[in-house]
Amino acid sequence: MEKITLGHLSTYHQEKKAIDSKWVYKIKYQPNGDVERYKARLVAKGFTQVEGIDFHETFAPVAKLVTVRCMLAVAAKQNWVVHQLDVNNAFLHGDLDEDVYMRLPQGFVRKGDTRVCKLQKSLYGLCQASRNWYHKFTHALVKVDFRQSKADHSLFIFQHDIINTFALIYVDDVILAGNNISHINTVKAYLDNKFSIKDLGKLKYFLGIEVARSSEGFVLSQRKYTRDILEECGILAGRPSLFPMEQNLKLRPDDGSPLVDAPSYRRLIGRLLYLTVTRPDIVYSVSQPSQFLATPQQTHLDAATRILRIFIT
Repeated sequence: MEKITLGHLSTYHQEKKAIDSKWVYKIKYQPNGDVERYKARLVAKGFTQVEGIDFHETFAPVAKLVTVRCMLAVAAKQNWVVHQLDVNNAFLHGDLDEDVYMRLPQGFVRKGDTRVCKLQKSLYGLCQASRNWYHKFTHALVKVDFRQSKADHSLFIFQHDIINTFALIYVDDVILAGNNISHINTVKAYLDNKFSIKDLGKLKYFLGIEVARSSEGFVLSQRKYTRDILEECGILAGRPSLFPMEQNLKLRPDDGSPLVDAPSYRRLIGRLLYLTVTRPDIVYSVSQPSQFLATPQQTHLDAATRILRIFIT
């Protein structure tokens, strides 16, 4: 953050409302579950922004999981190198087109000082932050002869003579795959000079998915993700199940008593749906309780929990 000028203290126009800010604390974990580092991030309270004044467009595409699979399939078939990297403080590189004023967080304001920060760069929490970063990063790739895929706007392809390099982006996470390690290293150096990156080496962990390479290709798994769900549901040491659902199970909308905590049920179903990325064998089982998100019943929760029990060891 010290290398990026986010903004400057200023008085602001009364017709524009200054948005609030806060500190957000997070623990980053390694794929094996160990603590990697502790993070403190200053974010803007973007939910107080006014559309048409503080922001306009907000959409930013991210990589499709089917594209991730296709890229890995091509890399396995062609025996390509597959590396990953992370862009440090990605959103702070995005340029702001609007005048956005932000109040400083508690502890930074001196008594009697009514000035606010006029942002020059995007900040985490702003409605347009993701879109601004996407445009900034994609422009940098196009500048060094990458072409944007029409099938997935998060996929960029470099082809020159016999050199082939793919770049797939998901916000600030990037996968680089290609047949020339020298060119991949050149792209890394370019991006590091442009934005500052963390080179994570060979692809091992992406979007909560563990990636292991073998002589036959790539193996995708979600062991840590699954364990986290089991811990959250309190059944890590529970009774395992051989099958994800009962035989001839038929769930009904009014089957049982309504759940008091419906949001937790919806969260569980969402996590189970993401688990199907590496476990297609539970797709049908997950589809059954996922039909009752509006008014879930206890029997629906029991069915969802049963799916989890096949992962208890």
